Amino acid sequence: MQTFVNVFLGFFIFESVVAAPISDTIIYDSEFYDIPLGELPHPFAYDESKQSDQVETDIGTKLLSIIQESYSSAPLTEETEDEASTPKLIDGSSAQGSGVLGPQTQDGLPTCLLCTCLGTTVYCDDRELHAVPPLPKKTTYFYSRYNRIKKISRNDFANLNHLKRIDLTANFISDIHKDAFRRLPQLQELVLRDNRIRQLPELPSTLTFIDVSKNRLGRRGIPNEAFKNMGELQHLYITDNNLDHIPLPLPESLQALHLQNNNIQEMHEDTFCKRRDFTYVRRALEDIRLDGNPINLSKTPYAYMCLPRLPVGNLI
Repeated sequence: MQTFVNVFLGFFIFESVVAAPISDTIIYDSEFYDIPLGELPHPFAYDESKQSDQVETDIGTKLLSIIQESYSSAPLTEETEDEASTPKLIDGSSAQGSGVLGPQTQDGLPTCLLCTCLGTTVYCDDRELHAVPPLPKKTTYFYSRYNRIKKISRNDFANLNHLKRIDLTANFISDIHKDAFRRLPQLQELVLRDNRIRQLPELPSTLTFIDVSKNRLGRRGIPNEAFKNMGELQHLYITDNNLDHIPLPLPESLQALHLQNNNIQEMHEDTFCKRRDFTYVRRALEDIRLDGNPINLSKTPYAYMCLPRLPVGNLI
């Protein structure tokens, strides 16, 4: 009898659980979604007559349609295939017409493949070059050190109106066309150190830094009054050139003058100062190097009266 009672109670409890009502709000929750079914475009109505597999199919179909709608409504920001795959040159122009890596050299090799182009700077150091390569029009700084360049032609830097610095250190340059640098309106720094130059070309008045050390300028390599109109020139380095004089006149803006290891034997009292104006003071010129020259600086003391510092050199 007791057994029969237990079975009856168990069956009654089971029927109560099965008959429990389903909640009104059903939420589909997973790792990627948290969407109440009540917010679906066509709310899902639970039907006890449907099988469980059919219920899951309906839910998945509704969610998939919502996801597709959200992606299709998002604005497209991708570049077209042509735009994304078209590189720009350092001057901002398109690669079409002049090659993806800049203008081509005489050997048919693009400059920016032969050299390294970063921004508006072109580095061609130690590339076994025998000539200046054609440069992009907006090149600002050009370095071509430790090559085999022998000559600078008239058009090597033509139309490079943004060029500010040229460094051709340690080449074999012996010939420079007189107009090679004159037509560069923004050129500020010119480095021709360690070459075989015998004659300086005409230089633009915009220069602030000149280094022509370790060349073969000698007695006649610097034109008369070559630096007279350079109102911005601050540093002038002409060491190791076998000079026998100081190139005059020197601009008032000059701060450093290096003439070491030449053949300068004498100096005049008006080389740096004004012979008849003892009130004149030349404050900018603080660094004068004359060591390594056969000159006795103590013989011309009035030549330094206007300077903030004495030149470095032989005083005996």
